[in-house]
Amino acid sequence: MGNNLMAMIEMGQSPWYDNIDRNIIQNGDLKKLFALGVTGVTSNPSIFEKAITGSPVYDEDIRRMAREGKTVEQIYDIVTIQDVQSAADLLLDVYRKTKKKDGYVSLEVNPEYAHDAAKTIANARALHKQVARPNLMIKVPGTKEGPEAIRVLTKEGINVNVTLLFSLRHYEASALAYIEGLKDRLREGLSLDGVCSVASVFISRVDSAVDKLLDELKEHSLRGKTAVANAKMIYQNFKALFQGESFAALSSKGARIQRVLWGSTSTKNPDYSDVKYVEELIGKDTVNTLPHNTLEAVLDHGSIRSTLEKDFQQEKENLNRLSQLGIDLDRICDEVQDQGVEAFATSFRKLMDAISRKMGS
Repeated sequence: MGNNLMAMIEMGQSPWYDNIDRNIIQNGDLKKLFALGVTGVTSNPSIFEKAITGSPVYDEDIRRMAREGKTVEQIYDIVTIQDVQSAADLLLDVYRKTKKKDGYVSLEVNPEYAHDAAKTIANARALHKQVARPNLMIKVPGTKEGPEAIRVLTKEGINVNVTLLFSLRHYEASALAYIEGLKDRLREGLSLDGVCSVASVFISRVDSAVDKLLDELKEHSLRGKTAVANAKMIYQNFKALFQGESFAALSSKGARIQRVLWGSTSTKNPDYSDVKYVEELIGKDTVNTLPHNTLEAVLDHGSIRSTLEKDFQQEKENLNRLSQLGIDLDRICDEVQDQGVEAFATSFRKLMDAISRKMGS
């Protein structure tokens, strides 16, 4: 029986689930989502903070590990790795059936390493080794230090989900790093088969930031139009990088494109449709990772049709109008990225505190 997730897949877009929690793994709810058409799972420090602090299901394991003398950081790694392994095992059939295109679970490096390429690389290697699943993606923040880590990890055959991308400049740097990593791997005589990556472009936060400035300028006609326009520009850049002659040589050697993933697709503004950032960004060779409420809304009343390349000229005009108003989208995207890095680091620190409390409870 068809549903909107299956319709997205038919349009060339993979629906992933932006949530992980031991409760839904153990009670079978996650497996049910896979049966509906979800083809991947993403996580981040905020998701794990909500899961571990909001449920007693982890408590007994945390207390046991505390008695064994494990540190807060060790317990965090073990707990999150166990959940990722469980989800990865459930997705292994999808990974195989899609010939390694889908079926991935993403686990983020320590967010406090976002501006340190060497620590990011070391942490990514350790997580990759500990999880030990072929369908793992390591999330690496797309900060200015990110491309170095992306290139090294890609060369080593570690699948990377580049996270916290907002601007065209952020996206292009991550995509080029992936391409250079593939070239490095090829120069060393290593196979490109199985090396996979996505570039996670965050959507709703861009509108939240820009709308605030538009309200101050009383330019209400552009409210809610920046994030989608920005994403559509990024998609055109993706096509130029991965569907043209420049990538053809790598493709002939077995290289996979780095698909664009739309993240932060829940609608922050209640004035906007709760499926706005799904319906307006459907297109081939993309992923949309859906928070739970957004996933339910899409299944209930989403309208699925190819939209990613529609009204392109109008979207360009919207962005030009922003510039004419003196709104610097690149600067805003840099600021929002910094805020995102700090938000994940804050969630991580809160989670460490929560684990510490549970250790002694």
